[in-house]
Amino acid sequence: MYCSAKDTIADEYKQLGRELGAWLASEHHTLVFGGATGGLMTAVSQTACEHKGRVIGVITHGIIAAGRLSPWCTRILKVPHMNRRKQKMKQLADCFVCLPGSYGTLDEMFDVIASGTVVEHKKPIYILNYKGFYNSLKEQIDRMKEEKFIPQEEMYKPIFVDDLKQLKQLLVNPK
Repeated sequence: MYCSAKDTIADEYKQLGRELGAWLASEHHTLVFGGATGGLMTAVSQTACEHKGRVIGVITHGIIAAGRLSPWCTRILKVPHMNRRKQKMKQLADCFVCLPGSYGTLDEMFDVIASGTVVEHKKPIYILNYKGFYNSLKEQIDRMKEEKFIPQEEMYKPIFVDDLKQLKQLLVNPK
């Protein structure tokens, strides 16, 4: 799970995270996330943990030193830096889910897409385009295809979904 760690985001995003966290736990899925507190990270992990779900946090020493270690994990893996964190999360995950976020979310998202493009993995990545949050990214991808930076028929590509219902369906029956 890649998502915002900012507490200043609107409550509706946090509610979205809580709904997803509760569903993940009820379906016995393991949540793998960045192991930190704040925003959607707290909403998803806390709710999954409160509903007796398995929650694995992969966190850097720097984030721990900043006092942001999440208490809502059933397992914590501590790593020295962000590159190792991304590597470990890719190793542990069966698929990837991106909720709204900022630079860190985009970094993790693009890392997964780029590594999938060069066949380092074949795990799907689902991007929740809640209320059109990622519309501009979709437009940029279309432009890159139009100008032939990306093939029209990609071997590996992100799968955009518009709501939690679509996301849940894909998580139950992956493409």
